Amino acid sequence: MRRALRLLPLPLSIAICLPALADDKPVNWGLCPVTDVLPVFDDAPKADKAAAATRDQQPTDIEGDQLTGTSVVPNYQGNVALKRGDQFLGTDNLSFDTESGNYIAEGNVRYQDSSIRMKARRAEGNQESDTHKISDIQYQLVSRRGNGGAESIDLQGAVGQMHRSTYTTCDPSQPVWKLSAPQIEVDNDAGFGTARNAVLRIGKVPVLWAPYFKFPIDDRRQTGLLYPQIGLSGRNGFDYTQPIYLNLAPNFDDTLMPRYMSKRGFMLDNEFRYLYDGGRGELLTAYLPNDKLRDKDRGRVEFSGYHNINANWQARASLAWVSDERYLEDFSNKLLGVTTSNLQSQIGLYGTGENWTGGLMADYWQLTDYTLTERSLPYARQPRLFVNWDKPLLPWLETGVYAEAVHFTHLDVHGKIIDAEGEYVRDGLPPTAMDGGSRLDIKPYVSMPFSGAAWYVTPTLAYRYTGYDLERGLADDIRLQNLIAAGIDPATATPDQLRGNTSPSRSLPIGTIDAGLFFDRETTIGDTRFLHTLEPRLFYLRTPYRDQSDLPVFDTRDFTFSWGQLFRDSRYSGADRQNDANQLTLALSTRFIDQDTGKERFSGSIGQILYFDDSRVTLNSGETPVEQGKSAWIADTNYMINDRWTLGATYQWDPKYKREDLASVRARYLMSNDGIVNLTYRSRLNPQASTTATRRDRTLLEQADLSFLYPLNERWSLVGRYYYSIQDRAPLEIIGGVQWDSCCLAVRAIARRYVRNREGELNNSFQIEFVLKGLSSIGQNTDRTLRRAILGYYRDDLYLVPPSNTGAARDDYDPNQIP
Repeated sequence: MRRALRLLPLPLSIAICLPALADDKPVNWGLCPVTDVLPVFDDAPKADKAAAATRDQQPTDIEGDQLTGTSVVPNYQGNVALKRGDQFLGTDNLSFDTESGNYIAEGNVRYQDSSIRMKARRAEGNQESDTHKISDIQYQLVSRRGNGGAESIDLQGAVGQMHRSTYTTCDPSQPVWKLSAPQIEVDNDAGFGTARNAVLRIGKVPVLWAPYFKFPIDDRRQTGLLYPQIGLSGRNGFDYTQPIYLNLAPNFDDTLMPRYMSKRGFMLDNEFRYLYDGGRGELLTAYLPNDKLRDKDRGRVEFSGYHNINANWQARASLAWVSDERYLEDFSNKLLGVTTSNLQSQIGLYGTGENWTGGLMADYWQLTDYTLTERSLPYARQPRLFVNWDKPLLPWLETGVYAEAVHFTHLDVHGKIIDAEGEYVRDGLPPTAMDGGSRLDIKPYVSMPFSGAAWYVTPTLAYRYTGYDLERGLADDIRLQNLIAAGIDPATATPDQLRGNTSPSRSLPIGTIDAGLFFDRETTIGDTRFLHTLEPRLFYLRTPYRDQSDLPVFDTRDFTFSWGQLFRDSRYSGADRQNDANQLTLALSTRFIDQDTGKERFSGSIGQILYFDDSRVTLNSGETPVEQGKSAWIADTNYMINDRWTLGATYQWDPKYKREDLASVRARYLMSNDGIVNLTYRSRLNPQASTTATRRDRTLLEQADLSFLYPLNERWSLVGRYYYSIQDRAPLEIIGGVQWDSCCLAVRAIARRYVRNREGELNNSFQIEFVLKGLSSIGQNTDRTLRRAILGYYRDDLYLVPPSNTGAARDDYDPNQIP
């Protein structure tokens, strides 16, 4: 039987083994010429991925100007073309022995499919033994950028060798960087290649040499070294990390990250990940034996993961632990590490359905601020059971209920003193116990939403019951504080007066009416047609007073006064306090919407609360009660001057004290070539500060923030940030850097000076990164630093939900987020 002629075993994963090292970081190819390194072959079929999937089931068509030889050994000459699916093989001469399987293709050998385009001088081999040799190769990747060449390729089945090969994503006329190796061995079945004496050159300068390394040639992961991270800072000194990737199984892996810091010593970071049909998880660990700056062992453990039980229920866990209270401050590169005072660990079972959400969870808090004691930690909820149900019964009738049962517990409090070296250490005394208790909070409601085309009225009536079961120590402590506040000397009080109520409760109705109107008209400003809207809104809240002085404060905080606070039925975030209220919110919003583009060119809102009665409920003795009268005016505006300029401002003015409570001004300018400038000023007064205090003493914060990405030309750009605390007269973060971009190489170098501890001391660091487009990056991840510091460094980040990340996955929801 004569064998049918098959196409050569191309596109040859050997030819794409070097670009398989490429990472997923988005890169800018705008400076690259659009011309192909290897032009499309005119006689080749259209590169179709759909045809590629079925190529093995399709026949091979052979064409040529002349056919000579015999039926056993046909010889095709002149414009020989073999086509099968998306595959094409062209040559000047092709001879094929149908009995032995030997073939020879000579002269202008060309191959093309949906992923690669290739030219060679000669190809020969045997299809029976599946051995092939191809000489003088040039190739270009079609599905992604990349091109190169090889002196020869030897194939035997799934195993092959590539001799004197090169790879780059640059144009051959300007090879800014090139990776070359005298020999590469590839195993297609195993999915990896082995390169020997590989050299990376930038220009003509060799910058990296690897005598031996293995790498993947397809989507299968392979154990091996990843690119190192190198940095320099005043806090850690020379900083070098060498990641080692371990492919343990198809559904879990591990990355070891040995790290050397010249000022601290050797640290071992580790990342373990697993994935299965019902969930995924990640475990991060770090261990630094004998930190030379702290003279002790240090480390951290973090775990996050979930498991989908069924379509409605999901188990989640987010656990964190650090070895000491300075760990986050020492090893975080963000300002958040300086301001974070605690770590939360949480585990729970969460569910969601058509009309309900619910769950059972528990959490734990760890102190990460050495200047505080455990008394500052929130109470741990161990456990917390909650359910939220709401259902429309009629078009004008909706009912629901929110219920929560929690048991609160707290760590014992260790006292602290400052030692001779200025460090906060425990005083060695026995810890002080902090008592807890349990709380049941139930809030059913009925709402009647009425609405028309230009109006709505939504009256809502709710009833809130909150009951406690307190430990004796906490109940007695609350009673003691109440006696002191009432001016009674505890030394003269009777035992009954000193005995607190372990079962306090509170119940009260809450009524609201939310109403609004919508007016719109068409108007023209200049040559632009706008839809102009006017949207007045009223929100009335009525809640009677209940004495809540016997109730503890477990997890309740007062909301920062803002636009959203105008329309809430409580000014507290938790169930331990429900303020009394007889108040009306007056608000007005307006918008100008471009009729041609649909863009909102201008929006403005202003509102105020009218308090008809004094509000007597307070969270603690330091809170100033809300008095009859008017709240501060709050206004917010956003103005898109054109497609480049955007201005925004938020302002709060207290007419009672004739003072500015909050001011925030924002400006953004979008340049061409993805350039951007952000400028922000914000200030806020402490609402609890004395009115007789100076403005500096009453100021809670006053900051200015300038950040920018400024392209000097198509290749060079400057990046920077100046984040300054006017109140402290000191910078919080300063970043200055330069970027150079070319067709296939980008270099980013930034210097950074930022607050590194709670004493306000500054740390200096220098980061540099070489981005070999289509291959990987070498150095520290400057991209992550700049993306955090410069809003709009990636344009997608200017959207609340980036367009590239829209769409929900089954693990996107968190039923624990109760409004």
